[in-house]
Amino acid sequence: MELFDRLADHALLRPVPREQIAWVAAHGQLRQLAAGEVFYPTGAKIEALYLVLTGHIAIHIDRGAGRRKEMEWRGGEASGLLPYSRLAGTPGDVIAEEPTELVMVHRDHFPEMIVRCHELTAVFVHVMLDRARHFTSSVSHDEKLKSLGKLAAGLAHELNNPASAIVRSAKGLTDHLAGLENASRTLGGAGLSAPQLAALEEVREICLATPVTSVRSPLERADREDAIVDWLEAHGAAVGAGEALAETAVTLEALDRLATALERPALDAALRWIASGCAARRMALEIERASSRIYQLVGAVKGFTRMDHATTPEAIDIGLGLTDTLAMLQAKARAKSVAVTVEVEPALPKVQGYGSELNQVWLNLIDNALDAVAESGRVDVRANRSGPKVVVRVADDGPGIPDEIRKRIFDPFFTTKAVGQGTGLGLDIVRRLVQRHNGDIEIDSRPGRTEFRVRLPVPPPP
Repeated sequence: MELFDRLADHALLRPVPREQIAWVAAHGQLRQLAAGEVFYPTGAKIEALYLVLTGHIAIHIDRGAGRRKEMEWRGGEASGLLPYSRLAGTPGDVIAEEPTELVMVHRDHFPEMIVRCHELTAVFVHVMLDRARHFTSSVSHDEKLKSLGKLAAGLAHELNNPASAIVRSAKGLTDHLAGLENASRTLGGAGLSAPQLAALEEVREICLATPVTSVRSPLERADREDAIVDWLEAHGAAVGAGEALAETAVTLEALDRLATALERPALDAALRWIASGCAARRMALEIERASSRIYQLVGAVKGFTRMDHATTPEAIDIGLGLTDTLAMLQAKARAKSVAVTVEVEPALPKVQGYGSELNQVWLNLIDNALDAVAESGRVDVRANRSGPKVVVRVADDGPGIPDEIRKRIFDPFFTTKAVGQGTGLGLDIVRRLVQRHNGDIEIDSRPGRTEFRVRLPVPPPP
């Protein structure tokens, strides 16, 4: 079959005038691809439009989670470089999934095609717009999933410590409650007098009421426990109470007063009762603190995602959004020993917008700053009012951004990170979200200081 006839049967070209199909046949080049052949490798410059006659080709892109088939074209479809397209290089490998035939029209013929073949050009422009919509939707979805992954990883890390503390304390609490019951029965049968009960209560109050105001080193804790264990052995008491008593503020002098008031059998029961009671109280407090931490983290996630808010613009507290965002990134900051400070102007006015989208802006900017700084670096976040706008600054003490790169950092797919570590879409999404809120974003950078500034308008008073 002649090339013209095959092109005339192409799904895209059927509504195109026949003389324009003849133009394609005259200027196009037929090419055949074997199954598995790489048509364009990642980053290759695209020089031609191609019309797929038969077969199947697909583009495979790696955005950090492994290669994935992003788009595919079969017989009757077109892609490659299209009229008015700014596509320079392919973002992934274009591979023939099966034996494929296609017609290629080199970019050098585009000016003539645009002038002479209006209907043909319009068809390819519509293809380009459909492709752009698909890519925009896909990459935005990927970036959201990436942010969700960071959120989940950070939250899992933050929840692990309090959850482990709850499990550990709950197990220990069961043992100490059993010891407390046993010691209580023994102590109840001792028939203590009023002065003896007063001496017992004195030591118990010291253990329960006096906080330990200093943080002891491991060596200091070991020395203190050894001293108490030695005292217990010297007075014929069970040394198992030594560890629990060492965690309190009880002194050897207070124990001496108790030993003076009680006989040895009653003294052993009293010390076990005090130790078990104090340990149980301490573990209950640890469970309360850990549970409160989990509650705060869940609240931070809820505030960050704004999952209980309507999908309409509302008054947004910038300071609260920054706090919730930093809660999501604490684990990453600690892993690099990065100092993160937040300063929010008192009575900072609220802005009108979408809380989840603004939190996405803060997450991307602060996350990038944490990536930029070295170990033990510093990230400063500030929010204040400047005239009719709220200004949020995210600054880091990293190496800075070279001038030749700074002009491109907001471009889609541009990234300075290693392959597989960045999509090049974070700052593009930041720019779009800020513009959606009628704001603007700018950057100042030099070695040792990079600052992103986001300005958002303050709504006029009602």
